[in-house]
Amino acid sequence: MNQMGQTPAAPIPSLLPMGVIHGRFQVLHNDHLRYLLAGSERCRLLVIGITNPDPSLTRSDPADPHRSAPGANPLTYFERALLITHVLREAGVPAERFITVPFPINLPELCRYYVPLDAVFFLTVYDEWGHRKLQLFQELGLRTEVLWERPTERKGLNATHVRRLMAGGRPWHHLVPPACARLLEEWNVPQRLREQA
Repeated sequence: MNQMGQTPAAPIPSLLPMGVIHGRFQVLHNDHLRYLLAGSERCRLLVIGITNPDPSLTRSDPADPHRSAPGANPLTYFERALLITHVLREAGVPAERFITVPFPINLPELCRYYVPLDAVFFLTVYDEWGHRKLQLFQELGLRTEVLWERPTERKGLNATHVRRLMAGGRPWHHLVPPACARLLEEWNVPQRLREQA
């Protein structure tokens, strides 16, 4: 209690100078946005690493071989960087608070060329792939912070489901942020997915 008989508010934790978060964002959906915002709330600058940036920087991993399949990666690096930028700006995150970069997670020896290794690496864990990434980061000597860990059945949205809805001509707009829906329509991504299917 302070002199006025009130309980002082809990101190606001200071923001980390820099954090790194990552994902494929194929396609960016509402749970991706929650994940990005959670990372943004922890640091002054959020470095958003886009994994599987191109086929030459993509490798299969036994923990989740589906992630490297061409059908699971319909958007280019540039398109995903634009989606992230438009979605975060729409959510009110100032442009100077985040940056997008390629992040070849399957080639850990290259990561130092793309992201600051002295940052804190944020991630979420739902399955074997999440545990594999956490192990990989720790083996590299990186500081990590698990934003949340949940069993697979409580993961929520996944981009595979959203892509299937898009390819099948079923409702999907409510599963992605408005800025994302606009760009995906502008780029004819549902048609692209139908042709790939």
